[in-house]
Amino acid sequence: MDMVKVGDKCDEVAALLKVLSNPGRLKLLCHLISGEKSVTDIEQLTGLSQSYASQFLSKMKSEGLVNFRKEGVQTYYRITDDRVTEIMKSLYQIFCKENEL
Repeated sequence: MDMVKVGDKCDEVAALLKVLSNPGRLKLLCHLISGEKSVTDIEQLTGLSQSYASQFLSKMKSEGLVNFRKEGVQTYYRITDDRVTEIMKSLYQIFCKENEL
């Protein structure tokens, strides 16, 4: 492992982890990891209000972590940053997998 390269990326890593450090955003991403979801689905699955879900999605969209598409009046979000997918999979392995035994 090239620790100099890791050191050079500290600001980038810290910025990404800062976005992910909110429990509501993590919960939202846990549901998006399985695929695209409508805002209505996200609200129901996470228990977040429409306002909070929209704020979280807007923040993650501005950071390039998620994207959306419109279909009629419904908006669908998906994870677009592969790093987020890998981080969420790693978090699952570390914190959740043992509970399945």
